[in-house]
Amino acid sequence: MNQTLSSLSVAQLRQAIAIREKIEALEKELASIQGVSPAPVPAASKKTAKKRTMSPEARAKIAASQKAVWAKRKGKKTTSVQAAPKAPAEPASRPMRKLSAAGRKRLSALAKARWVAARTAGRTSL
Repeated sequence: MNQTLSSLSVAQLRQAIAIREKIEALEKELASIQGVSPAPVPAASKKTAKKRTMSPEARAKIAASQKAVWAKRKGKKTTSVQAAPKAPAEPASRPMRKLSAAGRKRLSALAKARWVAARTAGRTSL
């Protein structure tokens, strides 16, 4: 019985709207008999999600931790607004290694050889 609205015909949609209106009218009548105000019926078209906001303190804490990460990556010391709890000392990361001109030339030659072999085999990609 679960059908999407797009799979229903116009006549079925009109019938569903008429039934919904009858139900709402009966609920109002029942509420007036009981002396209670009727519960508001949520409109399907007015579904708006509440926008989440972050407190300024949380934003500052995240910004400070991110700056510390960037500084650590660049090897600089920073002073943050809120000192984060210190983690155990980590071993120093290895510095970036540079490729020599001879090494770059050797890798280029290997890549060219791979492409020659691929083209002779009739391939257009490795």
